[in-house]
Amino acid sequence: NIKNLQEKVKVLDQNRTPRYKLYTQTEKEILTRTIKLNEEVGELCNDILAILKLQRRAKLQKFDRRNMYEEFADVIITAIQLAIAAGVDVERAVGDKLKKIEERYLREKK
Repeated sequence: NIKNLQEKVKVLDQNRTPRYKLYTQTEKEILTRTIKLNEEVGELCNDILAILKLQRRAKLQKFDRRNMYEEFADVIITAIQLAIAAGVDVERAVGDKLKKIEERYLREKK
């Protein structure tokens, strides 16, 4: 039953869960931004499901297609905030990644 399952999971958690301690404000900010990014991606996913008409009827009735622009912007802005908190140069990261993608595309095209 569910109660037994809860108790077993609780015991597992006590024995296996590492004890993390966030020491610095930067570590706390990185964690907070990471969680926020996941929230924003989830909201974007909800809008994509709505566009594809894969949401339940109640959510489809509330859906406004224009909101998706805001959700994309939220994801981009939050990802940049996370990059700043983690000390990542976004311009360099995107440039390096685009270069890798282009090189892979050219290799695969041959």
